[in-house]
Amino acid sequence: MLEAKGIQKSYGQLPVLKNIDLHVKKGEIVAIVGASGAGKSTLLHILGTLDTPDQGKVFINQQDVFSQSPKNIAAFRNKSIGFVFQFHNLLPEFSALENVMIPGFIAGKNEQEVRQRAGELLGMLGLGARLNHKPSELSGGEQQRTAVARALINSPDMILADEPSGNLDSKNAIELHDLFFKLRKELGHTFIIVTHNPDLSRMADRRLEIRDGQVSGGAQVQ
Repeated sequence: MLEAKGIQKSYGQLPVLKNIDLHVKKGEIVAIVGASGAGKSTLLHILGTLDTPDQGKVFINQQDVFSQSPKNIAAFRNKSIGFVFQFHNLLPEFSALENVMIPGFIAGKNEQEVRQRAGELLGMLGLGARLNHKPSELSGGEQQRTAVARALINSPDMILADEPSGNLDSKNAIELHDLFFKLRKELGHTFIIVTHNPDLSRMADRRLEIRDGQVSGGAQVQ
């Protein structure tokens, strides 16, 4: 599903990513680990087209994503990639349902279809009774599950998650981790997850470690 070749990225004179190659198969859950500042989030943002590499290419479903115009890259990202971040980034003035619907509207989808799908996703994630609650009225775990529903609204090919449980207590973190595997089983989504959480990295199909700007590991997690 995803292949990165020769990814390099520097900030000023500081090289962060040094000629990284990796691949991810459809339906895999891959954890990316490493020390703070190792470049995990930088790599994830490049894989998700939120940032561009200085050198190298990213192919998603055999499409060279950075060969497109910025406008087409943005449309491709909206359609094909869902994002879950450490901080849910929900818009405070909108309800859970409205927050989930936003990427669907950006994609130009029918309002009624988007509304129905958003309600279905929130119901699947245990938030059927919280559709009209604003983020401030939701617990931390509920906020993050709302963010997961938002990531799923356009039925993306893959979900990229950056420290998704980093702002949750242990109970909610475990529930979120279990949710990713449930979604993979039921909907077939592919996940690439940057995490410091050792439990989550052990649960993944593969674990990649970034060290000194390069990727090591990649074997099946036992």
